[in-house]
Amino acid sequence: MGGAVSAGEDNDDLIDNLKEAQYIRTDKVEQAFRAIDRGDYYLDGYRDNAYKDLAWKHGNIHLSAPCIYSEVMEALKLQPGLSFLNLGSGTGYLSTMVGLIIGPFGVNHGVELHTDVVEYAREKLEDFIKNSDSFDKFEFCEPVFVVGNCLEISADSHQYDRIYCGAGVQKDHENYMKVLLKIGGILVMPIEDQLTQITRTGQCSWESKNILAVSFAPLVQQSRADGEKPDTVELPSLTVRSLQDLSRVYIRRTLRDLDSEDSAGKEAVQRVPQKRKRRRCQRRRINTYVFVGNQLIPQMVESEEEEHVEEEQKEVEDEEEERDIGEIEILKQANMLRDQIMALPLPESLKAYLLFYREK
Repeated sequence: MGGAVSAGEDNDDLIDNLKEAQYIRTDKVEQAFRAIDRGDYYLDGYRDNAYKDLAWKHGNIHLSAPCIYSEVMEALKLQPGLSFLNLGSGTGYLSTMVGLIIGPFGVNHGVELHTDVVEYAREKLEDFIKNSDSFDKFEFCEPVFVVGNCLEISADSHQYDRIYCGAGVQKDHENYMKVLLKIGGILVMPIEDQLTQITRTGQCSWESKNILAVSFAPLVQQSRADGEKPDTVELPSLTVRSLQDLSRVYIRRTLRDLDSEDSAGKEAVQRVPQKRKRRRCQRRRINTYVFVGNQLIPQMVESEEEEHVEEEQKEVEDEEEERDIGEIEILKQANMLRDQIMALPLPESLKAYLLFYREK
């Protein structure tokens, strides 16, 4: 599924195309997509395909098409502090983007069938936290992934504000999914070849809306011998943040807010000017005639005056070219949060904690 928008050269180019096609419609969804480079979730050797609007699968690792993820993110109507459950969480790409929106006081859980994919997702999450330039620009709700079949979730599990299922849901499993949803919550899942948004409006009432025609592989039902009990999936517990963790959240928030106030009115990124197409000065040639023997033969010679003008024009063009190169360098916002933390009169171990042990 996919191919609805043109391929991009990089992540930003892909997001531009998704915006132009109206798959991305809100600022917060756009910011989340730009912060997480889709290519980082591809295996080495396959990254060239990352910015095409196509699904990708290698072994158990799978990513849906960007247009699908865009519609899902918009349909979930995410807000800070919400709880989110990703059924079939895969690489963690979607869960990480969700974490940027729901923030540190949200809940971000994922259930994935394959152990190797959960390990892959955890590696990608750690890489994002430790190395991504985007991490310090957001307050983040770190996803927690567990291995298991999402059709075997414990009956007494807690409910969620937002749920997404990344595999085709059979009609007879629809109510099972709905029970996991809080009243007022939103469930997005593919059912009967339609990506569907379901809102729980009451204890026993729901509203459904078809979003997009899709084709998903169906949920895998756990096979077991007659009489064998299923492996029940225990979802991660809802824990209260420690005082130490809360302190880190608020210190980082305060420093980020101070930096925002200092930067008010300043542009973080300078618009890239379009390159001017210059018309090269052509050498003008003058027709002259010379006698060779008794014949008058035309001969082309260059005007010395024109050569002088051309040399001056070339110098001007070289200067303008250098100026353009300087202009098209995008002025990226410095990581002021890190600098502010490093300047605090605190032990180095505490600074490292406030930085999430990031090295840059």
